[in-house]
Amino acid sequence: MTPPPLSPGLWGILATPFHGDGLAVDLASIRTEVDLYLGIPAQGLVALGVFGEGAALDSAEQAAVVATVAEQAPGLPLTVGLSARTTAVAVEQARTAAAAAGPALAGLMVQANTPDPAVLARHLQAIHDEIGAGIVLQDYPVASGIRMTDAQVLETVNACPFIVAVKSEAPPTALAIARLSAHTDIPIFGGLGGVGLIDELAAGAAGVMTGFSHPEGLRAALDAWHEGGYAAARAAFTPWLPLVNYEAQPGIGLSLRKEILARRGVIAEAAVRPPSPTAPEELLRLLPDHLAAVQELLPTTSRTLLVGASHHHPTEERS
Repeated sequence: MTPPPLSPGLWGILATPFHGDGLAVDLASIRTEVDLYLGIPAQGLVALGVFGEGAALDSAEQAAVVATVAEQAPGLPLTVGLSARTTAVAVEQARTAAAAAGPALAGLMVQANTPDPAVLARHLQAIHDEIGAGIVLQDYPVASGIRMTDAQVLETVNACPFIVAVKSEAPPTALAIARLSAHTDIPIFGGLGGVGLIDELAAGAAGVMTGFSHPEGLRAALDAWHEGGYAAARAAFTPWLPLVNYEAQPGIGLSLRKEILARRGVIAEAAVRPPSPTAPEELLRLLPDHLAAVQELLPTTSRTLLVGASHHHPTEERS
């Protein structure tokens, strides 16, 4: 059977929280993070993406993260990122993901590992054949080091009927999305923290698949787009853009996002695993003003319910 395409809308990429000197995975904070997206709501969740530090986790940790997300969000579709570039290791990671996600698994997100559509298609086919799950093709040259033309992405999609979405993160993203969406019915999602969201929607994006620390802003923009088109979405998202831009700074975006999530009370600690750099103090001094600027944009529940949540994690849930 051909797997169904991903639903359009908001797919939230989850950060993987760590705690303590040993930087152990904090499963309790993952549950709180999932709860945030359940309240937005999101159409689906993504675990172990690039900003989920999937490459920094061993197989047991990967399985624990995916299983925790699936358990905390029963019935919500789940996509799992594969960090491996070689086929054999990617297949092994896919087995781990499928076993942990169970029926929640909606897709496996795989980064392009070559610009050659024929070679890439064989790589994706091997993963799909092993698990039977749909594939989300991620075109993210900053992370993968692989640059594909729009024609090469389309050739890969046409060769792989099991591709359920493309995550298009090769700037200029709106241009790539326009060219892709004009020639395929497979949903094309933007990412990159939402920096290009409004233009991506106008170019034909099915939604956004990213992990901005305030997904309420992404939800507001998407809802406005469906209700009033470009002008309404632009007006809804404009107040969020300084924080989006702040959080999307190259190299330190992950640590900034985790710092913001921690200050929101969504996760207990902002730690990242080396070699990811920590957020520089010079930029953290700017954060209180950025957060203050968006407080009034948040629903009352988002402003109050998560405050102090990180202090209530049962210790036994951290692993």
